[in-house]
Amino acid sequence: MTDPGPVPYSFERTHDAASVRDQFGSIAQGEESGVEVSVAGRLMLNRPQGKLAFAELRDSSGSIQLFAGAGWTEDFERFSRLSLGDWVGAGGEVVKTRKGELSVKVRSWALLAEARRGFGDKWRGVTDIDTRSRQRYVDLWANPGTRRVFLLRSRLVSAMRRWLEDRGFVEVETPVFHPIPGGATARPFVTHHNALDLDLYLRIATELYLKRLVVGGFEKVFEIGRTFRNEGIGYRWNPEFTMLEAYQAYADYTDMMELTESMVSDLAVELCGSAKLVYRGRPLDLTPPWPRATMYDLIGEHAGVGVDVQMPVEELAGVAAGLEVPVEKGWGPGKIVLEIYEKTTERELWGPVFVCDYPQEVSPLARPHRSKPGLVERFEPIAAGLELGNAFSELTDPEIQRQVLEAQARARSAGDEEAMAVDEDFLRALEHGMPPTGGLGIGIDRLVMLLADVHHIRDVILFPTLRPEQGDQAQGPAPAQGDAEGA
Repeated sequence: MTDPGPVPYSFERTHDAASVRDQFGSIAQGEESGVEVSVAGRLMLNRPQGKLAFAELRDSSGSIQLFAGAGWTEDFERFSRLSLGDWVGAGGEVVKTRKGELSVKVRSWALLAEARRGFGDKWRGVTDIDTRSRQRYVDLWANPGTRRVFLLRSRLVSAMRRWLEDRGFVEVETPVFHPIPGGATARPFVTHHNALDLDLYLRIATELYLKRLVVGGFEKVFEIGRTFRNEGIGYRWNPEFTMLEAYQAYADYTDMMELTESMVSDLAVELCGSAKLVYRGRPLDLTPPWPRATMYDLIGEHAGVGVDVQMPVEELAGVAAGLEVPVEKGWGPGKIVLEIYEKTTERELWGPVFVCDYPQEVSPLARPHRSKPGLVERFEPIAAGLELGNAFSELTDPEIQRQVLEAQARARSAGDEEAMAVDEDFLRALEHGMPPTGGLGIGIDRLVMLLADVHHIRDVILFPTLRPEQGDQAQGPAPAQGDAEGA
């Protein structure tokens, strides 16, 4: 351990590692540049060799060698005792050593932060999943691929925002605390506001507030934000996740298909260089147009059975039993058809493909299909077996919407914690008139998984939800539910 001495409050850096390499990379082996720079970062290697020391300094842009010597470096003996992980600022001339390594010939230096916990073998890569997810600050240094994933995520959100704005969409912010849970069928987190003596719910979707804005005259509107669902944890699920929701007046679900395939393919080209990707070792071509297929047809293709929401519940339950798909008491035909699809078909779809025309029973905010009784105009984009999003021709009729929400409320009263409640203010907004509208939700985390070729959602969330370490006082989340690939 090095005596840290007085730690400076700041450090003036003139270059990062990448800019040193860009500006001085062409100097010849053994030459000096005559230019002094100051750099800062974390020591990833320190090799004292008698009166010389060679250290690798890494910052967010890359690495550069520090070349120190007893004849020119201030307090050389102390420099040679620096530990792996120490944060250091160094100033000196840029040179290229006789072995051809571009370096900063350290004249002065300062210890900016001492690594009081030894990283040890972690510098060579952390493989333990729990350590990587729980100690992301270690993972980011030990595994360069981790940093690349999260830089891609940041660029994706920025590019998505720009893509939508270039097409006339306006970004807004809506409440995270909701007095009534709505916008999706999911179990919410509940909290309490003391001053108002009011229970509030962390939002499970931004949908109902964004639709209010369409009523208010925002013809193209979107929000990118955190959403919360009190559910199990698995390779596709985390209780808090990031969602894009976008709504476009005068559009229907076919317009939202075109928007989805164009946006996703354009983002792939911008971030990955091509719409032709490899995921889990298999090719995946996101180039538009993506195929459209009905849920009925896909179930027939992959499960080998014919289903229809017009079939009697008993008959559908028998079909499900033959496929070893459990059916719960009280499920209607639409819920059984959806369960058959999700258990037998969804993960088999490599795609990309738009799965179209969902049962009305499981789509309480979507508009009834214009030509198929019992179905709604809804699609989900599927790629590599991942559901990337959800989209509708939005239900705009306040009377039909009231009937649907009241049915949801009855189910909620009967014990269905995922069912929605009646939101009177939302219904009042619809009574003011909502134009035909197409709506789209895209899971940012899953889209990052796809573009980065990452196979678990925890690896694209900087700080995923985890059970507390042994000895922590807090209670952990529920274990993973219904997820064959595990948490």
